[in-house]
Amino acid sequence: MENDNSLRRLKTIEGHLKGVIRMVEEDAYCIDVIRQIQAVEAALNKVSSQILENHLNSCVITAIQGDDQKERERVLKEITEVFDMANKV
Repeated sequence: MENDNSLRRLKTIEGHLKGVIRMVEEDAYCIDVIRQIQAVEAALNKVSSQILENHLNSCVITAIQGDDQKERERVLKEITEVFDMANKV
């Protein structure tokens, strides 16, 4: 169910991005293009946050509650890497 919501949002974003591409092709006003790009970025960030929340509430909880310490460490390291990568962008 969560994947359906994320997929629906991503398809909406895809349509919005195609609109931005069309704006650039048609030489739209730069500030208008930038605003639309920012809207796409915000929408992508929202989907990313939802997917992360779902991951934390499923995979990560399962790993933390499990008996495999290496799996716990791996999952926590992945989360750290995601945040590190987000800070580099």
